[in-house]
Amino acid sequence: MHFQYCPYCGNKTADRELGDEGMVPYCEKCDIPLFDMFSTSIITAVVNEYGEVALLRQDYVSTVNHVCVAGYIKVGESAEETVIREVKEELGLDAEKIEFIRSYPYDKKQMLMLGYKTNVKKKDFALSGEVDSAEWVKLSDAPALLREGGIAWQLVKEINDLAGA
Repeated sequence: MHFQYCPYCGNKTADRELGDEGMVPYCEKCDIPLFDMFSTSIITAVVNEYGEVALLRQDYVSTVNHVCVAGYIKVGESAEETVIREVKEELGLDAEKIEFIRSYPYDKKQMLMLGYKTNVKKKDFALSGEVDSAEWVKLSDAPALLREGGIAWQLVKEINDLAGA
């Protein structure tokens, strides 16, 4: 979010040069800079002991490509707690091990996605209402089912590269 008005007093902001930060919206009345804000979420590749990844279909996200588990971090929740919650909510699976892979800026939605690999034991899914379907796919085959270049695709490819697949 780029501030055009101060969220504290409502006055229109003016750009002001702030050292290394460059031009930043600034509230003259409150005498504060208002740095651009973004949402933070997690995305995780849920991998079982057989080297398979859970790929989801969520028509509200894409009717063409599969996706990975993802969700917004709630206030007061750590990124790791969000991973555990989202894996349980969306797939009904319990996270056994969580490994941070890297962060992914998602400019289209003004978001920063924190990418993880989550290890689980393979079992049947208990899908939430926001997941249309899910399936276990061999990790090395998964990129072909994801949107090429997309964040889920980048995450799965990076996990494959780390595994030497």
